[in-house]
Amino acid sequence: MSKIITIAVAGLGSRGNAYSSVLKTFEDRAKIVACADILPDRVERFGDNYSVSPEMRFSSAEEMLEKGRLADVVIIATPDRRHYAQAMAALDAGYHVLLEKPVSPVLSECFEIAKKAAERDRRVIVCHVLRYTAFYRRLKELVDSGDIGDIVSIKADEKVVFWHQAHSFVRGNWSNCGKSSPMILQKCCHDMDIFHWLVGKRCEAVSSFGSLTHFTPENAPEGAPERCTEECPAYTSCPYSVESCYLEPARGGNFGWPIDVVSQVPSLDALEENLRHGPYGRCVYHCDNDVVDHQVVNLLFEGGATLSFTMCAFTSGTSWGRGTYIMGTKGEIIADTGTDKITVNVFRGKSETIENVSSASAGYGHGGGDYGIIRDLLSLIDGTEDSSSSMTDIDETLESHVMALAAEESRKNGGKLVNTADFIKNLS
Repeated sequence: MSKIITIAVAGLGSRGNAYSSVLKTFEDRAKIVACADILPDRVERFGDNYSVSPEMRFSSAEEMLEKGRLADVVIIATPDRRHYAQAMAALDAGYHVLLEKPVSPVLSECFEIAKKAAERDRRVIVCHVLRYTAFYRRLKELVDSGDIGDIVSIKADEKVVFWHQAHSFVRGNWSNCGKSSPMILQKCCHDMDIFHWLVGKRCEAVSSFGSLTHFTPENAPEGAPERCTEECPAYTSCPYSVESCYLEPARGGNFGWPIDVVSQVPSLDALEENLRHGPYGRCVYHCDNDVVDHQVVNLLFEGGATLSFTMCAFTSGTSWGRGTYIMGTKGEIIADTGTDKITVNVFRGKSETIENVSSASAGYGHGGGDYGIIRDLLSLIDGTEDSSSSMTDIDETLESHVMALAAEESRKNGGKLVNTADFIKNLS
């Protein structure tokens, strides 16, 4: 029997708990032995849930990392701008690292982490979890089969969904670039990674347009207060009210994501208390948000393939997901995670529609990607399977971050074309 892989978890919010819950299904291969978070109640609940000994519960990632290497792998699921220092400290301590995306909103820091990982002979696996889903692995197989020839162009979109935008990118942790990351990096580095993976070539140039259009004080309903929990004339009609986003689902017994982000205690009283006093009870038109609510990106790859990508907040739950239309020299592929279908049309040849592409592990989040990355990580560390070629290693991840941050550079400069090679050379 293989050695039990030991895990330390830094950051016990939504993502840290998501990966940890998957680890419970691998109890014969892995064990969580240490945990850290700046919120004491989170540490207590998590420690009790995973039977972490009291002396291995820490009040911050920094405190835990100062103790040296306590486990084989550390999961870093802390806020974006803490990733760099924590990942560097973890590598110096001798950990392999599972690092929540994005690596860092500062591109030079991404390259420095990759360099440190090579120097320390450690693996840094970035949580581009879409690569680990049955859906995108099947799509990759279809592209690589050669049936549609060479990729000429791709049209893709990400439908963020209106309430998801309000929760995560207006009220939530990723609403402000200075505190977290640009929207195109935080939300869409998943997409950039998939595009690079499917095309299999480096992106040469990027242009982008986008802005924050709707979630501003100017668009607040007349008489709307600073907090949604206070008396508001638009409370019952506003699609972004806490009633529709949180309280209504909770009254129906749904305390899963995103409600469990607002209150980790699954009770209506706890939820209402957190909404009255916490960030998720704010009016969406009176927050400190500055990330865009829509953006378009054009990409040019080596060899001439082009890609057009649209990210937009203003989509309904019925249209949740990502759409990808791949046009090749011999055929086309139409893939939609929302319908869980992939259709292949070969010119003057066969047409095929594959339905129910996602695996049974889809219930673990991100279409099964949360499960898949933990499964493959454990196989990589214990050597039971050769998963190294499919892992989203830090070196492979750099390209997605170059693409996303170059897009943001273009957007901030009125859509000016950004040459990615020059962009990298100009790193400070």
